[in-house]
Amino acid sequence: MDFFRLYVKQRRLGILFFLLFCLIFLVVFLLYHLPAGAILYPALLCGLLGILFLAFDFRRAYRKHRLLQEVGKLSAQLMETFPSILTPDDADYQQIIQSLRDEQTDLQNRMDRKYGDMVDYYTIWAHQIKTPIASMRLTLQNEDSPLSRRVSEDLFKIEQYVEMVLCYLRLDADSTDYVIKEQDLDDIIRQAVRKFSSQFIGRKIKLCYEPVNCKMISDEKWLLFVIEQLLSNALKYTPSGGEVTIDLESPQTLCIRDTGIGIAPEDLPRIFDKGYTGYNGRDDKKASGIGLYLCRRICKNLGHTITANSSLESGTVIRIQLEQKKLTVE
Repeated sequence: MDFFRLYVKQRRLGILFFLLFCLIFLVVFLLYHLPAGAILYPALLCGLLGILFLAFDFRRAYRKHRLLQEVGKLSAQLMETFPSILTPDDADYQQIIQSLRDEQTDLQNRMDRKYGDMVDYYTIWAHQIKTPIASMRLTLQNEDSPLSRRVSEDLFKIEQYVEMVLCYLRLDADSTDYVIKEQDLDDIIRQAVRKFSSQFIGRKIKLCYEPVNCKMISDEKWLLFVIEQLLSNALKYTPSGGEVTIDLESPQTLCIRDTGIGIAPEDLPRIFDKGYTGYNGRDDKKASGIGLYLCRRICKNLGHTITANSSLESGTVIRIQLEQKKLTVE
């Protein structure tokens, strides 16, 4: 109905001229006192021909409208088939569209080159920064003092931030290094626990973990990164004397629980959003809101799902559903 109204509005000038000419001929015939049949038959014939022409033109315009609607659903790169050029306006509009497409393609290419240069730079930087970090760690190993332990803990955080940078860059890369195969979940958990063992001891936080004896399909490196991020958050927001529990719920749901400060109810639906820090993040000025966002992105790429349950002052439970059916074992 909207198209018919717009069509009539577009053709109103032609329709008005047609009716005006019919009226002129009718007045002239009446002035010459011609018989009614000589007036009526030509009028009916002209009206019939006008209606047929209008119907044919409406059908052609409607087909053009439908084709343009289908083209409009495509991306700019796939817009190839346009209606045939019938009027100068059609030629002008298609030339404008082609110019805009060429401009968009050129802009996209320039943005891709800039993004590629940025990724290359930060990738090189992240790898180069590991050398002085390793050197400082070797230096600190020869010394055992409160200062060296604090510096070692800060170095550990720097290493985590570097890994987050590399992970963030790799997520949007054209190619990924996923190696999907059967994994022993306990092996991955033990690697993460060993990495954070000094923090568990230093902050006097109890770890409750028993082997889960679970085999699942995933990528070891990326799943390890997710578990490390979750353990890092659990340690960050759990006070001294608290407890972190790692266990398995059926079927194949890895749970990481803590007795920390918890998450406010209004923040819970958004904690996996990019850059969202929430109440705890505003209290901790160093929070970036990137860690859980990366966890969700990685889990999605691996075919897993990640969810959170929490409330203030009662701790947090993060669940990773490890069952997936979309990926193929290598």
